[in-house]
Amino acid sequence: MQLYNTLSADERAQLIDEAGKQRLTLSFYQYAKIEDPKKFRDELFIAWNALDALGRIYVANEGINAQMSIPAENVEAFRETLEAYNFMQGIRLNVAVDQDDHSFLKLTIKVRDKIVADGLNDATFDVTKKGIHLKAKEFNAILDDPNTIVVDFRNHYESEVGHFKNAITPDVETFRESLPIINEQLKEFKENKNLVMYCTGGIRCEKASAYYKHQGFKNVYQLEGGIINYAKQIQEEGLESKFIGKNFVFDNRLGERITDDIVSQCHQCGKPCDNHTNCANDGCHLLFIQCDECQALMENCCSTTCLETIHLPLAEQVKLRTGKDVGNKVFRKGKSENLRFKHSGELSDKPLAAVAPKKDIRQKVKVKKVLLAHATHYYVKAKVALFVLENHDLTVGDKILIAGPTTGNEELILEKMRVDGAEASIAKVGDKVTFEVPFRVRLSDKLYKILN
Repeated sequence: MQLYNTLSADERAQLIDEAGKQRLTLSFYQYAKIEDPKKFRDELFIAWNALDALGRIYVANEGINAQMSIPAENVEAFRETLEAYNFMQGIRLNVAVDQDDHSFLKLTIKVRDKIVADGLNDATFDVTKKGIHLKAKEFNAILDDPNTIVVDFRNHYESEVGHFKNAITPDVETFRESLPIINEQLKEFKENKNLVMYCTGGIRCEKASAYYKHQGFKNVYQLEGGIINYAKQIQEEGLESKFIGKNFVFDNRLGERITDDIVSQCHQCGKPCDNHTNCANDGCHLLFIQCDECQALMENCCSTTCLETIHLPLAEQVKLRTGKDVGNKVFRKGKSENLRFKHSGELSDKPLAAVAPKKDIRQKVKVKKVLLAHATHYYVKAKVALFVLENHDLTVGDKILIAGPTTGNEELILEKMRVDGAEASIAKVGDKVTFEVPFRVRLSDKLYKILN
């Protein structure tokens, strides 16, 4: 009985690309009493693995919290696996506005003490006495009420790239830190103000609203389904978005755009930017905002120290990080003295720039293709891309596709190339291939040969 992943992320990505089928990124949560979380976890893994469902899921005695990627054709079958359990019948699935077939590349289901690390003792208050849920239209209306205080219950690296106008944005690194801070800040307004809260998908507010009602707040409200559901509703109903910027998400996308406003800066040069990067140094993996120019110059690194480190022999890199705590790699909190233009805490509602209009880069290109390689380097001045062939031959005259979450899908005919430094007409697996491209290539990009 298979209860674990058998494919690497790269192998899974290749299978997804070859299948050429649309996938949906979605999230959901439910508080419920689960007697045996381990048994529940194993049942879900077996059912979801059969449906090619991927994602990051936490289960505990108190319920389930999931962010997932599902083949569109399997969504109804997936919902049936949920509704096999009474407490998930009719559950709301928050479907992402900005889709990416590679949002998740593994199925990871973990048993935890809690589905959100809130630091609360649930026995000290009634978690069922929650705040009033508001849909997008109702949420917009209450934000216009001068008697309203709106609070962002996300972390500093989330609110920096996007937030609701006039929201309190605590300078915290964890959800549990924000609870006592907000309680102290708003202690004078418990009786006569509307305390309105929001988070990414709604789960943090479920318990926070009950906590604040227990603390004596009389009028407590929460955004139903969080920013994800809000974005969907304003799009479907043609409502004004009171949220500005990008919604940070905890998958490979690192964010989905809600409005064209850019409200943050590149942490290295100060240019308006809201694209997150994880430092390429395996001993760092700092999460920070980096523009395309700095990404090319710094090779996805947060500092010159990390840039120097990634060019050391692998054995020396391993030696440098031996004994250091680098386990929490992917979302290490984005604070460092090296980030000169990092902003936390009280944030401005004034956009710094607008996103340039462009085609939908998430749209899947419906062509038959084969993956050849991943981008290894891009020489900015020469406008030359470097790939190391992983699969199949590449020949001058081939029609190729370079695709990535920022680059989009760019097709061109390969007119000439250099193989291992010398001009050649054919390249084999293992060869280093360079050729000019009329656009910027990023390390997240992939090279395909179009077959049809």
